[in-house]
Amino acid sequence: MTQDEATVFGIIGLGYVGLPLGVEAAKSGIRVIGFDVKETVAAGISAGRSHVQSVSDDDVAALTESGMLSATTDMSSLRDCDVISICVPTPLSKTRDPDVSHILAASEAVTAGLKEGQLLILESTTYPGTTREVLLPALEKTGLHIGKDFHLCFSPERVDPGNKAWFTKNTPKVVGGITPSCTHAAVNFYERFLDTVVPVSSAEVAELTKILENTFRAVNIGLVNETALIADRLGIDVWEVIDAAATKPFGFMKFTPGPGLGGHCIPVDPHYLSWKMRTLNYKTRFIELASEINAEMPSFVADKVREALSRIQNSVDGSHVLLLGVAYKRDVDDVRESPAIDVMRLLRADGANVSYHDPFVPELDEGGMQLTSVALTEAVLTEVDAVVIVTDHSDFDYEWIVDKARVLIDARHVAPREGREVGSGWIVKG
Repeated sequence: MTQDEATVFGIIGLGYVGLPLGVEAAKSGIRVIGFDVKETVAAGISAGRSHVQSVSDDDVAALTESGMLSATTDMSSLRDCDVISICVPTPLSKTRDPDVSHILAASEAVTAGLKEGQLLILESTTYPGTTREVLLPALEKTGLHIGKDFHLCFSPERVDPGNKAWFTKNTPKVVGGITPSCTHAAVNFYERFLDTVVPVSSAEVAELTKILENTFRAVNIGLVNETALIADRLGIDVWEVIDAAATKPFGFMKFTPGPGLGGHCIPVDPHYLSWKMRTLNYKTRFIELASEINAEMPSFVADKVREALSRIQNSVDGSHVLLLGVAYKRDVDDVRESPAIDVMRLLRADGANVSYHDPFVPELDEGGMQLTSVALTEAVLTEVDAVVIVTDHSDFDYEWIVDKARVLIDARHVAPREGREVGSGWIVKG
């Protein structure tokens, strides 16, 4: 692999992982070629436009104009790259099994142009063993030898959409290679444009590291969500309990309940490990229980809407319910696995007329529902029968929302509650 400034970095997949990675590399003086199967993505980047919220149009335009960043759908140009990073989606199938079809397609494209000296890095989250068991055999069919003729590593993406403090450049980068020389090559490369690189002993260690990170969050969120269900039955405000527990200076990490899990990582990644362990006749009990509890939370929120409406002698059937926020987390435009979709579906099944407002999601086309975000006006808030805060976007005026809403259910504990709260911390007004 070339180590001078002439290094060409190819990135397969220009989504929320690949494009920020490419921009950081290009800013450091490494020429980047981005590859994507979508012509609209490649054309947009070539025209200086970003489709990823965390990357500005100005950065993309400046880098494309300087020749440091380009984008294409032509995979044959991979042979011109010294380093190739695979940042493609790894969804779950309907049976909750890993779908590695995008990785396989990327490996075929890489194999077709594999040349001596190339460094290949898989960044897509997947089950332990994927790099060695799926990618390596395909690459070795070329006759080139791992650790000598080419290098292969796994380096998990750690993107946290909407996080203003931690981003691609300053988030420590874990790297594990098939051989020590593979790890060394990847560390040398990443250190050219990332602040901190953390080498580990194998690709499998790096793969499991990513799964552990998100499983840790999923399990702890599952615990606090179950605590919320318990507290509700006891008539106790779970957020007061959590705030009190968080005063302990050791042995407690604060997690908060909510309407459920969303995004690509936390609801999905633990299932990669569950699937892998089922092939080894082992049941991942913590993971499966946490997933079950977290999946119940949209139903719990829908129940709170029913309860709040019943307090004013309304039924869900025929009521107009407004959801505030459909993105899976604060201040992002991503609706993947968003619990708001499930809340909406459950209320619609009960006969509710459900609309939504989300400044980050102007249009919603999910699960057979095609909706447009409504304007958040005083007329809208006063006319609907119930308002549900599902996503706690920072630009919502919660004081005003509480004041104008007839009934308010707060699944994020962000609305002012003084003199108002009923229903163990979930129903603020009703």
